Amino acid sequence: MLSVEGHKNLYRDEKSGAIVNCDDRSYSSYINMRNKKRHEKEELKRLQSDIDEIKSLLYEVLNKRL
Repeated sequence: MLSVEGHKNLYRDEKSGAIVNCDDRSYSSYINMRNKKRHEKEELKRLQSDIDEIKSLLYEVLNKRL
């Protein structure tokens, strides 16, 4: 691989011409951030599901009282 001028962590693959980032810290940071966001999305989906269930139960209780 050839180093990219002006960028210490970037290299060009000679066969494909692709630019490769070899900065392990940045990659690890990106993976951690991505996993955290996925976890937050899953948590929001669970909360929405719980809210929908509570609403459904409330409607059921209200309909039985009337």
